[in-house]
Amino acid sequence: MESPSVPASKPLVPWQRLLLAVSLLIFWNPPTAAQFTIVSTIAAEGKDVLLRIRNKPSDVIGYMWYRGEGTHSKRNIGSTAMDLRVYATGPAYSGREKINYDGSLLVKKVTMKDAGYYTVVAYLDDSKKEIGFGRLTVYQPVRVPTLLASNTTVTENKDAVVLTCYTNGISTQWFFNGMSLRLTERMKLSWRNRTLTIDPVRRGDAGSYQCEVSNPVSSRESAPLELDVKYE
Repeated sequence: MESPSVPASKPLVPWQRLLLAVSLLIFWNPPTAAQFTIVSTIAAEGKDVLLRIRNKPSDVIGYMWYRGEGTHSKRNIGSTAMDLRVYATGPAYSGREKINYDGSLLVKKVTMKDAGYYTVVAYLDDSKKEIGFGRLTVYQPVRVPTLLASNTTVTENKDAVVLTCYTNGISTQWFFNGMSLRLTERMKLSWRNRTLTIDPVRRGDAGSYQCEVSNPVSSRESAPLELDVKYE
């Protein structure tokens, strides 16, 4: 018994070869080099912060840092040469910066004026260079918020009360008797969640209120405020 024959594959005609080439181009992406960049960083005012760099070239011989975007000489903080282990400062040096030999920039006791974009230049041993950018965001630690009420003694189903949380924070949360406040249809938050209005007040609203405020670097809570609800 003869084995079944396998049909020989036919050569591709020119238009088929063209379609195959196009499909390969569509589904194949050439690898791209990782971008040399400064890691964008958040810091608390008054703290030391380290601006790290990512995807460093392997043949770096030195680094130069600048404030802002670009390499204007007036914004130069300083530079370091890896092989000579030397360090030089520029016009934008404040006395609080240090360029480490791994290319990172240490800024001691950051201020709000230190916030913004930074530029780093990596010099390579083939007379080339790479430039990276990143942002430093600085926040002031939040102060203890002050919680005030339009009235701390109100009458059920007759009065409304407005609680206001005064703060320099970004986010505000409300607590009732030590638990997260569950809003009802009579409660409304406004002014970036810093004002809580209860209208009308009912006896179940009597108790202790607090607001907790925060930003990306800190959080604080107010002293408790007692709301007394009278009813007939």
